[in-house]
Amino acid sequence: MWFGWIEFDLLLGEVHSLKGKRSVVRPIMAEIKRRFEVSVAETGELELHRRAGVAAGLVAADAAHVIEVLDGIERLVAARPDVELLNARRRLHSSEDE
Repeated sequence: MWFGWIEFDLLLGEVHSLKGKRSVVRPIMAEIKRRFEVSVAETGELELHRRAGVAAGLVAADAAHVIEVLDGIERLVAARPDVELLNARRRLHSSEDE
């Protein structure tokens, strides 16, 4: 069994309130969840208007599938015109890792 996660540090466009931030971040999270069937959550910079941390994770039988999904999620987020991807961090682990 393999599990992996990816976390993004995002700079949002013209956002001036937490309500405006939610209107940008929630559709991104919904699209990731819908297209890739993974768990996704806002994970950082919760009190800042123009920054957001978003993470997604999944479990699969083989590493190749996890890597393929994480690559797809990163491409989707990087292609969004309403955010700037500042950083992406990812990890891949096996259930046999110590």
